[in-house]
Amino acid sequence: MAFIDYYQVLGVSRDASPEEIKKAYRRLARKYHPDLNPDDEGAKKKFQQLNEAQEVLTDPEKRKKYDKYGEHWKHGEQYEQAQQQRQGQYGSYGGDSWQEYTGNFDEGQFSDFFESLFGNRRGGGRQSAFRGQDYHAGLTLTLKEAYTTHPQTFTVNGKNVRITVHAGIADGQKIRLKGYGGEGINGGPAGDLYITFRIQEDAGFRREGNDLYTTLKLDLYTAVLGGDVVLDTLGGPVKLKVKPETQNGTRVRLRGKGFPVYRQEGAYGDLYVTFQVVLPVNLSEKEKDLFQQLANLKH
Repeated sequence: MAFIDYYQVLGVSRDASPEEIKKAYRRLARKYHPDLNPDDEGAKKKFQQLNEAQEVLTDPEKRKKYDKYGEHWKHGEQYEQAQQQRQGQYGSYGGDSWQEYTGNFDEGQFSDFFESLFGNRRGGGRQSAFRGQDYHAGLTLTLKEAYTTHPQTFTVNGKNVRITVHAGIADGQKIRLKGYGGEGINGGPAGDLYITFRIQEDAGFRREGNDLYTTLKLDLYTAVLGGDVVLDTLGGPVKLKVKPETQNGTRVRLRGKGFPVYRQEGAYGDLYVTFQVVLPVNLSEKEKDLFQQLANLKH
């Protein structure tokens, strides 16, 4: 796999601040998101690289290793251990310390060292097996999609991956697909694929945990006299009985009509409905007269 310069992928300098990196990622992720480029393999590959770059460069420890070891950053700890071992062997070499001895490594020697440590693909060196790289991907769902269990297919590193998204998945929730990451080194096991879910905000419902909140408009006459109204929920239409003289801002709770509880079949949160009384407009003269008569009865 060719080396990918994460700083170049995000278009930021090597001394960019975490805020600059996040800002660059958000801007480019919107541009190359697979949902906006459904038939563009180049955009899908770019989006994957953006996720990899953001995951590494926003983590202080990973970024530190990446800045120090470049493409070999995942094997930084093994390198440190090997360095310590060789320090014991060469600590008195020519009067120089091992640290001084390695300090003159150029890029080619540095790569040769890793090649000897992790296996020479030309046939020489020690053939140590190492686990493959973990991949990270993002998947955006609507609130309606997150409400139901359904299959999803997407492409990661040129491979189609099909998963079942279980109802009740939360915004920011991460799942792991074992063995769907990069290939192992020298016969080592494949890495894993981590998928982070993003749930879009919904114009009709606000989600808090497993509970949902919504607003339902009532005409003045139903609010005053009471009656039945129909509310469209994520699970389908529900009939509500409105009590007479319902005040504006009144909230009612519908038990079990909220969001599904993740991986708990048949379990749901509650739905909270706030009534918004809407006053009539464009009244006729007769309607105004009737309201006046009503007002006179109250005085």
